[in-house]
Amino acid sequence: MKDIFNVIHNRRSVREYTGEQLKDEEIEKILNAGIMAPTAKAEEPWYFTVIQNKELLKKINETSLELMKNSGDKLLESIANSRRNILHNAPTVIVVSGYEKASHMEADCSAAIENMLLAAEGLNIGSCWIGLIASYFKDEKNVASLKIPKGYVPLYGISFGYKANDNQENPKRNNDVVNWIR
Repeated sequence: MKDIFNVIHNRRSVREYTGEQLKDEEIEKILNAGIMAPTAKAEEPWYFTVIQNKELLKKINETSLELMKNSGDKLLESIANSRRNILHNAPTVIVVSGYEKASHMEADCSAAIENMLLAAEGLNIGSCWIGLIASYFKDEKNVASLKIPKGYVPLYGISFGYKANDNQENPKRNNDVVNWIR
């Protein structure tokens, strides 16, 4: 097992995968890491939808691009016009939904996502937090296709797959973000 500090230091958003499907045991470990995340008031407001169906992944990508193309947001329109795959052709995508009445739904679900990203890196599996999938969630028919239980709201997606390339160099980080009060 990798040292946690090496995992944190080496984790990158991976946008190119081999296409080979992950093993169920690996996905279960990643999901368990999400379930073990800290949560306000012990609410555990997350729900995870594992998508491996190629046709549904293709539909999510194409529908999202179409919705982004007409969004009125120049950046989203530019991404849509590039026709790049917003799911990065990943063989597995996990949609993270939150219970809408939870006190800190987004923070709790974000903690679960980070745990899953780190678990994936610990298993040498690539991952990328997908915010662009939000376009797909704007239509109730699209959300219904994900079979998310009533009361839960889809928030983000995460793409997972075996890395096609080695991790990139460590990006430059702004270290001037700490204030010590003693």
